Amino acid sequence: MTTPAVPKPPGADSAGRQLLRTATRHSASRCLALTVATTAATGAALLLPAALGRTLDLLLTHPDSPGATRWVLWCTGLVLLLAVLDATETVLGGTLNARATALLRRRLVGHVLAVGPRAGGRFGSGELVARLVGNAAQAGTAPATRASLLASLAGPAGAVVALGLIDPWLALVFLAGAPVLALLLRALARDSSECATRYQEIQGRIASALSEAIDGARTIAAGGTADKEVARILRPLPGLSREGRRMWQVQGRAAARAVAVAPLLQIGVLAVAGVLVVQHRLSVGELLAASRYAVLAAGVGVLVGQLSGLARARAGAGRLGEVLSEPPTGYGEHQLPPGRGRLELRGVTARRGGRTVLDAVDLVVPGGSTLAVVGRSGAGKSLLAAVAGRLTDPDDGDVLLDGVPLRALAHDTLRGAVGYAFERPALLGETIEDTIALGVPPAPPGRVREAARTARADTFVRRLPDGYATRCTDAPLSGGEAQRLGLARAFAHDSRLLILDDALSSLDTVTEHQITEALLRHAAGRSRLIIAHRVSTAARADAVVWLDGGRVRARGTHTELWRTAGYRAVFGPGGDGGAR
Repeated sequence: MTTPAVPKPPGADSAGRQLLRTATRHSASRCLALTVATTAATGAALLLPAALGRTLDLLLTHPDSPGATRWVLWCTGLVLLLAVLDATETVLGGTLNARATALLRRRLVGHVLAVGPRAGGRFGSGELVARLVGNAAQAGTAPATRASLLASLAGPAGAVVALGLIDPWLALVFLAGAPVLALLLRALARDSSECATRYQEIQGRIASALSEAIDGARTIAAGGTADKEVARILRPLPGLSREGRRMWQVQGRAAARAVAVAPLLQIGVLAVAGVLVVQHRLSVGELLAASRYAVLAAGVGVLVGQLSGLARARAGAGRLGEVLSEPPTGYGEHQLPPGRGRLELRGVTARRGGRTVLDAVDLVVPGGSTLAVVGRSGAGKSLLAAVAGRLTDPDDGDVLLDGVPLRALAHDTLRGAVGYAFERPALLGETIEDTIALGVPPAPPGRVREAARTARADTFVRRLPDGYATRCTDAPLSGGEAQRLGLARAFAHDSRLLILDDALSSLDTVTEHQITEALLRHAAGRSRLIIAHRVSTAARADAVVWLDGGRVRARGTHTELWRTAGYRAVFGPGGDGGAR
C-alpha cells in the first residue's frame, strides 16, 4: 500500500529554515558576488534611462557637439556592461544553485543513514527519494534567489527615487498606487507557499507508490495487475494537477492584477510628465527617462517570479526539515569487555503502527551458542532480530551484549561486534569483493575469499567475468547467490554476535545444510541468533525459541518442542514450510 502522508513533526519548519541558512553560509562568497553583480546590473539599468535622456537632449539641441558623442559612447558602454553583468548573473546563479543543492543532498543522505532503518519506516523509500531529488533541488535555489532579491527590490525603489529627482510630482503619482502592488506581492507570497507545500506532498505520495511498484515488479508481472498498479500510482495525479493549476492561478492572478495596476501608474506618470513638458519644466529627454523609470518602478514581474521561487524553495526546505527533525541514532562511548557474545533481552517491548509487535520479551543467548527463533508470520521474528543488533531500539526494555547495554556502546564497537545477514542483502560497493568486505573495519582480501568459500560462494564468484573484481551491477545473480554473498559478508568479520534474519531462505536444501554446518564450525566461540523457517535449521541449533504473538511461548531444544503440535504447525504441512 502507498505510504500515508507523513504528519509534520514539531520543529520541522525551524529545521528547514536552519538548513537554508546553512546552505547560504556554505556559499557566502558566491552569494556576495551574485548580490554585487545583480546590484551592479540594477544600478546600470537605473543609470541608462538618465543617460539616454541626456543624450537625446544633446542630440536635439547640439547634434554635432563633442558632448553628444561622449554621451552616446556612455550609453553604449552601459548597454555592454549590462550584457556582461547578465552573463555573470547566469553563471553565478547556476553554480550557486548546484552547490547549494549538492550540500542539501549530502546533509539529507548523511542524516537518513544516521537515523538508520527508522527513517525508511517512517517516510518510505520513495518519499525519501522524492525529497532528496526534487525538494532538495527546489530548496537549493533559495540562496541565489535571496542574493538576487535585493536587486529586485532595489530596481523599483531606485526608479521611484529617480522619478523624484526628475520631478517630485512624478514620484508622488506613482507612490499613490504603490500600496496596491505591495498587497498583491504579500498575497502572492502567502498563497504560493501553501500551494507549493501541497503540490510537493502529492509528488511524494506518487514517488512512494512508484517505488513500491518497482520493488514488486515481478509480483505485478506474475499477477497481471500492471494496469491496476498504474491506476494506483497515478491516483493522486488529479490532486497534483489541481494544485499545479492552483499555483499557476495564484501567480497568474497576481501578475494580471499587477499588469492591470502597473499601466495605470505608468500612464499617470506619463500624463503628469507631459503636462510638465508643456509647461517647460521637463525636457524631451527627461520625458523619455521618466517613461523608462515608470516601467522599472512598476516592473513587479521580476519580483513575482522571485517571490514564487522563494516560496517553493521554502516549501521544499520544510519537507527536508521534516526528515532532519527525526533524531539520529545516538551512541555511547563504552567498549565491550572480553566475552563470547552473550545476548540478553530484558523485558523488550516494541510497537509498530500502534500495534505491540514484541511484548515484554525476556531472552538469553549464552555466549558461543546458537539460538534459532521460529514462529508464524507476524510473530515479530524480524523485529526481534533488528532489536537484537540495534538496527532499531525497543520502546521499553534493554538489550545487552556481554553485560553492556547496546545503547551505551560506541558506534564502531557495536557494529564491529554484531554481524548481520539478511533475506535480501543489499550488494553495496563497486565490486563483489567490496560488497563482501563491507564493514567496520573492511575485511582484508584473504578473509573475503575465505568467507566466500565458507558461504559456498567462491565457485560461482570465480565464474563471473572478472571474478571478485566484477562490478556488482554487472553480476547476474540469483536470489540464492545473493544470499550467499550476504552470508560471506557476515562471515568475513570477527563479530562476537552473528544474526541471520531468514538469510538461508533462498538456498536449496543441500547448500543450506552445508552452510549451516560451516556456520557452526566457522563461528565457534561466538553467538549466533538465527531466524529460522526450516526444520533442518532449527534442529541444528543449540536451543529454539518459539515466538507467538510477540511473546516467547516456549524455549527448549528442537526435539523437546517438536512434541508440541502447535510448534510443528509453525513449519506447515510436512514440517518444512512456514512463513516468515
